[in-house]
Amino acid sequence: MRDEFAKSLDSDKKEDEVRIVVGMATCGISAGARPVLDTLIEEAKLKNLSNIKVVQTGCIGMCVYEPIVEVYEPNKEKVTYTHVDTEKAKKIIDEFAQKTEEPVESTSLMDGDFYKKQKRIALRNCGFIDPENINEYIARDGYAALGKALTEMTPDEVIKHMKDSGLRGRGGAGFPTGVKWGFTAPNKADQKYIICNADEGDPGAFMDRSVLEGDPHAVLEAMAIAGYAIGATKGYIYVRAEYPVAVKRLEIAIKQATELGLLGKNIFNSGFDFEIETRLGAGAFVCGEETALMQSIEGKRGMSRVKPPFPAVKGLWGKPSCINNVETLANIPQIINGGPKWFRSFGTEKSPGTKVFALGGKVVNTGLVEVPMGTTLREVIYDIGGGCPDGKEFKAVQTGGPSGGCLTKDHLDTPIEYETLMAVGSMMGSGGMIVMDEDNCMVDIARFFLEFTVDESCGKCTPCRVGTKRMLSILEKITEGKGTMEDLDELESLAISVKDSSLCGLGQTAPNPVLSTLRYFRDEYIAHVVDKKCPSKHCKALLTYEIDKDKCTGCTLCARKCPVKCIDGTVKNPHVINQEACIKCGNCYSVCRFDAVQKN
Repeated sequence: MRDEFAKSLDSDKKEDEVRIVVGMATCGISAGARPVLDTLIEEAKLKNLSNIKVVQTGCIGMCVYEPIVEVYEPNKEKVTYTHVDTEKAKKIIDEFAQKTEEPVESTSLMDGDFYKKQKRIALRNCGFIDPENINEYIARDGYAALGKALTEMTPDEVIKHMKDSGLRGRGGAGFPTGVKWGFTAPNKADQKYIICNADEGDPGAFMDRSVLEGDPHAVLEAMAIAGYAIGATKGYIYVRAEYPVAVKRLEIAIKQATELGLLGKNIFNSGFDFEIETRLGAGAFVCGEETALMQSIEGKRGMSRVKPPFPAVKGLWGKPSCINNVETLANIPQIINGGPKWFRSFGTEKSPGTKVFALGGKVVNTGLVEVPMGTTLREVIYDIGGGCPDGKEFKAVQTGGPSGGCLTKDHLDTPIEYETLMAVGSMMGSGGMIVMDEDNCMVDIARFFLEFTVDESCGKCTPCRVGTKRMLSILEKITEGKGTMEDLDELESLAISVKDSSLCGLGQTAPNPVLSTLRYFRDEYIAHVVDKKCPSKHCKALLTYEIDKDKCTGCTLCARKCPVKCIDGTVKNPHVINQEACIKCGNCYSVCRFDAVQKN
C-alpha cells in the first residue's frame, strides 16, 4: 500500500516541477507567512506557471528568519529566502517568469553554520513535507515501519528492537523506551492504552509543537507500533489547547490515516486494530507528569498519583498504560526502518541518537535544533546559535526548562547527555535551552522560574505546595534588598527538603534553578544581601538612576518623559533626579541620547 502511494506521488510529479515550500508552523504564521503563501500561489497561477508547486510545510528550524521560503528546482541546489513578505514573494515568482532584472536576495541556510553540526532524525520531515498531505509522508517511507512491524516482527521483537536501540525518553527523565514497553506488555487486561504526552508546558519550549505541526503522521505511526508491541488497541494524544495548529494537523492526519486503513481495523491485514483520539489539555504544567496527565484524560483534576502502582500496571482508567512524549515517538519509525545499530551510530553509548532543543534567550540564532547526543553546550550556543547578540558576554544557560539548572561558562564544554548534565546540577528535560548574558540577574532568574512552578503546583503534597511558596517569598525578599545571610541558609535548606520529599517530578525538580544558582552564582546572592546591590543592574528595588552633570546637555527630554516629574533642571543646564520621588521606571535611562543617565 505504501509503495503504491509513493509511486502515485512520483508519477504526478513533472520532470521540470519547481517545489516552493513556505514555513507554516506557528513561528512562521505569527511572523506573517500566511499572506506570503497565498501570494505565491496566486502569482504562480496568475502568470500561468504550471510547473510551480507551492506547498506549506512545518518549522524549517531557523525561527529568527521567519517567514522562510525555500525553492527546490530539479538538478539545482535549494535556495532559501528569509524574512519574506508579500512583495518579496511576488519577486520570487517573477524570477521564474523572467520578469525580474535583479535576483531576489537569498541565503543558503542549510550550508551555513546553523545546520552544519545538526543531524535530523526526529525532525527529518519538518520543514520539507506538507504535514496535511499523507501522500508526502508515505513517499518519505511513511508507514513502512508500521507495515514492517505488523507483517515481519512479533511484539517481543519490536520491544527488543527498541531496547537494543537504547532510545531513552525525550520528555525529561530519560527512561529507556524499550524497557518501559517491556514493563507494560506482559500485563493482562481487556484494554491497554498508548498515550502521547504532548503537554509541552516549559516556558520557551516548542519542540513537540513543531513535530506535531510539521510531521504528525510520524507520531501516529509510532503510537500504532507501540500499541502493537504492548498489546494496546487504543491511543490518546494529550495536547495543549494552546496549540491550535498542531491540534488541527493531528485531526487531519488521524482522519487521513483512518481513511487509508493505516489506523482502525485490521491494519495491513495483520489482524491488529488501533485507533487514536486527541484530548485537549487546559495548560496545567503539572499534567506533563504522567499520572496527572491520566487524571486529566479521565476528566478529573490534574494531580499526581502515588506510585506504585505504576502506569504499566494500573494507568488510564485503571488499565495498563504506556506514555511516551512526542519527540520519543518521532524517533521510533526510523529506528524500526534503520535498525538499532544505525540509531546507535549517533550520540554516545549511554545516550544514543539525537536531541531536539528549542534554543532561545540571549542568542543570535533562535530556533529549533537537533544535534547528536554528546554535542557540547558550546557547539550549540556558539557554533549553531551564534553566541550572544550585541557583543554581550555569555553568562549562563539553563537546560531543562523551569525544572533545570543554570550552568556557567565553565560548563560550556560539557557534552549533552543525561548523566553529565545531572552531574553538574542541571538536566536534559524536554529540551528547552535558554541562554543568558551579562544583563541577566541570576537571583531574579531563580525567582522567575520558581514563581512559575509555584503557580503550576497542583497543591497535593505539602513539600511542594508550602515549600516552594516559602522559597519564593525568600527570593522576593532578596531581590527587594531585604534579605539576610540567614535567608540564604534557609533557602538552600528548603530547596533540598522540597527536592527530596515532593510527590512528583514537578516538586522534585522545582528547586533546581535555586540550587544551581546558589552553587554557581552565590556571589550575586551575597551582593544582593550584603551590599544591597544587583551586579547585573536588573533588580528594580536595588537600582538608582543618577545624572552625570558633565554629560548632561540640558535637552530636557528625560524630564519630559518622566511620569512622576521627579527630574529638575532648566534648558541647557544639567538636570537632577529627586531620588525620594523616583519610581525607578527607567524612562530617563532609555531616552537619554548622551549617556548622561547612569544606572547604578
